[in-house]
Parts: sequence; C-alpha cells; structure tokens
Amino acid sequence: MPTRLDLTAAIVDLDGTLVHTLGDFSAALDAVHDELALPRVPAGDVESMVGKGSEHLIRSALRAAGGPQDLYGAAWEAYQRHYDRVNGEYAEVYAGVVPGLRLLRARGLRMACVTNKPTGFAKELLASKQLAPFFDLVFGGDAFARKKPDPEPLRRTCEALGSRPGRTLVIGDSSNDAAAARAAGCPVLLVTYGYNHGEPVRAVDADGFLDSLAEVGDWL
Repeated sequence: MPTRLDLTAAIVDLDGTLVHTLGDFSAALDAVHDELALPRVPAGDVESMVGKGSEHLIRSALRAAGGPQDLYGAAWEAYQRHYDRVNGEYAEVYAGVVPGLRLLRARGLRMACVTNKPTGFAKELLASKQLAPFFDLVFGGDAFARKKPDPEPLRRTCEALGSRPGRTLVIGDSSNDAAAARAAGCPVLLVTYGYNHGEPVRAVDADGFLDSLAEVGDWL
C-alpha cells in the first residue's frame, strides 16, 4: 500500500504528465524542417527527444534529420512561430488528469505547474485545455537559470509556494522530474504513460508510480 504523504503543496509537470503533446511537437517540427528543406523526423523518434526543453528538442531533431547545427538559429526562430500556431491543436489531456487535480485541490494543497516548455507556451496550453484554474503558479523552462533535472526550478517553486520541499509532492513522467525532485528533497511520483526519453519509467528512482493521475488520492 502507498505511504500517505504529509503535504502542503504539489508541483506537477506538463508534457507527458497532464497533456499528451507529441502531436504538437511533431507538427511544429515538421513545419520547421519543411521550411529549412530538411527531412521530417518520425513522431516515434520525436517522442524520445521530449522533456529537456525546446533547445534540446530542436537540436536533437536537426541531428536526426542530418542537418548542420549552424541551422539552429533559423530552426529556433521557425519553431517559435510554428509551435505558437499549433500549440494545443494536436494535444489531449490524459484520462484521469482532471480527477487527480481535483483530489490534490480538495486536500487544500497549493499547486504549481513546472515544465521545461517555455512559460508562455505552457500558460497558453493550460488555458486552452481548461487546466489553468487548478494552478496557483506556472513556471516554464525560461523562468529560471537552469531547467530540470537541475533542482533549481523545484527549489524556487517551493519558495514561491511557501512550502518546504519535504512537504511538496512532485508529479512527473520522466527521470528529469525524479532527479530534480531527489536533489531538491521533494517526494516524487511518476506517471507511467508519459515520455521519459524512450526509457522504461519504472526503472527510475521514485517514491511510486501512477497509471492514472486519479490514483494520487492513494498517497494523500
């Protein structure tokens, strides 16, 4: 049985945890590569590139397409335009997410969404999927000097929430989230349906795993 956690706040990841956004990433990258006359990268390959921020995604896609890295600047500019156009269009909220967020809120927890996606895109996506009202704060990959798996985003978010790390639950889908949580001193649960860079998520060091976010009630 899960161990009940003594919590005052929760920090939740976005891509692969709340929303299945692979379609958005693939559509934006396809448009970028068409613009730069590069081969498209299959969605299955894109999935393993997701989770470490836009810079990593764009550079990884360039490598996969055989494009020179000196195209990065043009690819970055094009990606901002194309992702802004498709943000949320091909994305779906995972089953169990809304019930899970309601459970966290019902326990009186302060809530933040912390993602490596740029803050503007994250806020737009949460609003378009009617998830924004669940969160007191939203921080993207451009909000702090470093991104997950560095613990800085989680530590700074705990401060902003007024919650000690040991009483702040982190929920994510990847080793990035788990490593950041461990280093920050936060308990961490991982969902089993996300991306995790193409690696088995149950092999990651975490306090537990959720097949649905609705299962988070077992830990509260």
